[in-house]
Amino acid sequence: MKIATIVGARPQFIKAAVVSRVFRATPDCTEFLIHTGQHYDGNMSDVFFDELEIPCPDVHLGIRAESQGAQTGRMIEGIECVLLESQPDWVLVYGDTNSTLAGALASVKLHIPVLHVEAGLRSFNRMMPEEINRVVTDHVAEFLFAPTATAVQNLTDEGIPPARVQLVGDVMFDVALSFGERAERHSRILSQLKLASRRYVLCTIHRAQNTDEPARLRTIVEALNRVSEELPVVFPIHPRTRAVLENLQTCVFRPAVITLPPVGYLEMLMLERHAAVIATDSGGIQKEAFFCHTPCVTLREETEWTELIQLNWNRLAPPTDGASVAECIISAIGSRGDTEAKPYGEGKAAERIASFIVSRAHAAAPRDFR
Repeated sequence: MKIATIVGARPQFIKAAVVSRVFRATPDCTEFLIHTGQHYDGNMSDVFFDELEIPCPDVHLGIRAESQGAQTGRMIEGIECVLLESQPDWVLVYGDTNSTLAGALASVKLHIPVLHVEAGLRSFNRMMPEEINRVVTDHVAEFLFAPTATAVQNLTDEGIPPARVQLVGDVMFDVALSFGERAERHSRILSQLKLASRRYVLCTIHRAQNTDEPARLRTIVEALNRVSEELPVVFPIHPRTRAVLENLQTCVFRPAVITLPPVGYLEMLMLERHAAVIATDSGGIQKEAFFCHTPCVTLREETEWTELIQLNWNRLAPPTDGASVAECIISAIGSRGDTEAKPYGEGKAAERIASFIVSRAHAAAPRDFR
C-alpha cells in the first residue's frame, strides 16, 4: 500500500508528524511525501521537519507564494506529474490550504482516492479562501476524517454519505501530547525573552482577511499596543504579515510588544503553555491554546472551532475597534473554561486514520494511470 501525502504549510507539517510516524510503523505501508513549497521560509518549514522528526520530503516542488490562482494552478500541474510517476494507491491531504485543494483536485482527476484529514470544518464565511478550499476538498474526497462531532454534522448537512465519514479526533491533539514535555525540557525561549509564566500575551496574525485589510491590521496593532500597557505582548510575525506591516509605516509597536520571526513548534508550544492569554486568527492555534488550557481570543468574526466558544476557552473579537479588542484580550486573562470536556478525542487520531486506511487497502480497485 502506497500513500502519497501532500503538505505545504506549517499546520500540515505538525499534523503529518504523528500520522507519518504511524504509517512508518505499519507493515506493508509506504508513504511518499510531497512538499509543495507553499511555506518555504526556514522558520516556517525546515525547523518543523527537524523538531518533529518528519521524514525529508521525497519531492519538493518549490512553488512559492503567488496569487491564489497562479499558486494553485502550478501546484496542480506539479502534483499531477509526481502522481503519474509514483502511482500511489491513496493521496492524503490535510486541512484547508492551497496545497490541500491542489492535491485533492490533481488526485481525483487521476481517479486516485483522496483522504482528507481535518474534514468537515466550516466557518460559513465564503470570503475566506480557506473555506472554499475545505468545502471543495470535502466534496471530492473519497474518505473524510473529521476531528469533532460538529464537523461530522456539517458533512451530513451537506449530503455527504455517512459511509465516507470517520470521526477520529484531532491529530493536533496527538502532537501536543507527544511533544509537550519535550518542549518543557528543551525550549529556552522564556528565559531568552525574559518572560515569566502567565505574565505575557501571545499573538499570531496571518489570515488574509486581517493582513490584506489595512484598517483591520492597524486596529490589531493599536490593540496590541494597548494590551502591552498591562502585560508584555510576544508577537512572532508571519513573513506575509511582516511584509504588509513594513508597508504600513503608521503601524508602530510600543517597546513592550516583542516582535520576532516565526518560531519552531516546540518553542511555540512552550509560549502557548505559559501565556496568560493567546490572541490569534489561526485555527490551529485556537486548538493548541485549548490543549494548553490557555484562554484564547480569536481576532475574527467567526471560528471553525465553535466548541471552544461553547466551552468558554475562546471568544471572538473582530478587529474593528482597537480599544474593544484590547479590552477583550485583557478581560480573558485568568479566565477558565471547561477542563473536563474532550471534544478532540483521546489523542489516538493518527492510529485510527492508519487503521481505517489499512482496512480499506485490499478493497481498493486497481487504477488506470493512462
